[in-house]
Amino acid sequence: MENEPKPCAAVKGTQIMVENLFYNMTARRKTLQNCNDEYPKIVDLMSRFAIHNINVSFSCRKHGANRADVHTVTACSKLDAIRTVYGVSVARDLMEITVSDDSATGSTFKMDGFISNSNYTAKKTTMVLFINDRLVECTTLKRAIEVVYGATLPKASKPFIYMSISLPPEHVDVNIHPTKREVSLLNQESLIDTIQNAVENKLMTSNTSRTFQTQAVNSLSASHVSASKETQEGSKFSGIKSQRVPVNQMVRTDSRDPSGRLHAYMKEVSGSQYKKPDLASVRTAIRLRRNPKDTEDLTAVNELVRDIDNNVHSGLWDIVKNCTYIGLADETFALLQYNTHLYLMNVVNVSKELMYQQAVSKFGKFNAIQLSDPAPLPELLIMALKEEDLDSTGDEDDDLKKKIAEMNTELLKQKAELLDDYFCVHIDHQGNLTRLPVVLDQYTPDMDRLPEFLLSLGNDVDWDNESECFQTIAAVIGNFYAMNPPILPNPSGDGVQFYKRNRTQIENISDAGTKSATPDDVGENDIDQELLAEAKAAWAQREWTIQHVLFPAMRLFLKPPNAMATNGTFVQVASLEKLYKIFERC
Repeated sequence: MENEPKPCAAVKGTQIMVENLFYNMTARRKTLQNCNDEYPKIVDLMSRFAIHNINVSFSCRKHGANRADVHTVTACSKLDAIRTVYGVSVARDLMEITVSDDSATGSTFKMDGFISNSNYTAKKTTMVLFINDRLVECTTLKRAIEVVYGATLPKASKPFIYMSISLPPEHVDVNIHPTKREVSLLNQESLIDTIQNAVENKLMTSNTSRTFQTQAVNSLSASHVSASKETQEGSKFSGIKSQRVPVNQMVRTDSRDPSGRLHAYMKEVSGSQYKKPDLASVRTAIRLRRNPKDTEDLTAVNELVRDIDNNVHSGLWDIVKNCTYIGLADETFALLQYNTHLYLMNVVNVSKELMYQQAVSKFGKFNAIQLSDPAPLPELLIMALKEEDLDSTGDEDDDLKKKIAEMNTELLKQKAELLDDYFCVHIDHQGNLTRLPVVLDQYTPDMDRLPEFLLSLGNDVDWDNESECFQTIAAVIGNFYAMNPPILPNPSGDGVQFYKRNRTQIENISDAGTKSATPDDVGENDIDQELLAEAKAAWAQREWTIQHVLFPAMRLFLKPPNAMATNGTFVQVASLEKLYKIFERC
């Protein structure tokens, strides 16, 4: 634009014409197709705005046509606008849905809209999504809702969805796509899970009104079936046994009517039980059907997910879901309250297990942390080897470490494609690490432990067996992302002794001054203030992360294994009932 836009008066009948688009952008102009292809896109865009902005009248008409393809009037409801724009066949099968979340642990948002019920059938998904009154797209939300409908609608049938979401503007990231159409949200997983559960519950309650197309029968059979039903209903009170209708003459017309259900035509097998498939298995089946080449990888990952689900300790799970954070007890343990009980929780063990489970559940779907500078693998591996063997001296040990580092670098370069595709660990052809996965939102691992992470990837991963490979890589990621205490000692209490300077440093500081150092001055110079400030910041950041990131994520995602009940990860230290028995004597 040559000048800043200015408001101007537009009297009734004013026309604004846009001509010769992209006259000086040849590449962009070539992407424009003919009017027959561009006009439907314009109509689709106008239709979406028309059903959201009901206080504005929209009209869209092709040049030379007598009738408008989109025409809405003001002062109508959103359902009326949908009926006007998309037709009666769509509007009659819509259900209103609202959901909100004001909890401190989740993403604060409010959603309202309309979704199609089980009677709606279409060949293409129509999703109209407005976030803060802005037309956008969210592929993750769309796929999550399609998965729910995939378990409800017939095969090859798609839903109609209109949603308007309101949430704080700072929770929306619009810079993930050049056109600003695609957005990413803060706490996106919990927000999508909340909406997905609301859609699923709404669909479940709509099954009672589902209709089915039935085959026409002659009047004699229909009257016979009707009379038989009336007789059966009357016999409940009269005690007279009704005449049984042959099974082959029953026609099912209502989902609440048990007559004519499929199991009535099947022979019962003793000891057999039908288990209703859960939503996770349906999602997996749909993904396998769409991407057959991912079958082997998904099978191995599904085994890991199944192992996690089968090994959950129900008592600890209830504690984790409903506990209250109190504070840190020391470097390793945090205090939490559940009902009338006080527990010590090992933060390192819990965060390690949480990160492992997140690495498994996000398999192939990670966001990325872009490193500011590429990190060379050989140098990092040598650093890790030196930390493991601090007592070694001599050139022979250094040569051995270089050979080990070179071997591990070549191995990780060979497995770079697997690590990048499935776990978002990107290693370029020069052997530099450039990207790491986002295992948990709002959390970045301690980069001081990056050399140890790369060495574990080279030494601790079983690359031969697929299932073991994925499991060990996820375990290595869990160890790296675990919330271990910072490398710098805790500066509180006696830990401040570590930050005292030696006598030579104090004398150098005194000589650099403009006057001779007094005993009081030397006392102030005993502490390395820069190192102390760095340590305080690191420990404060860890405590904040444990309270505001780890605990909310733990309540949402952690499935504590049985081992945590016996290995000291959770220890009960007090019970209100027992304390009352002790102190009531006083």
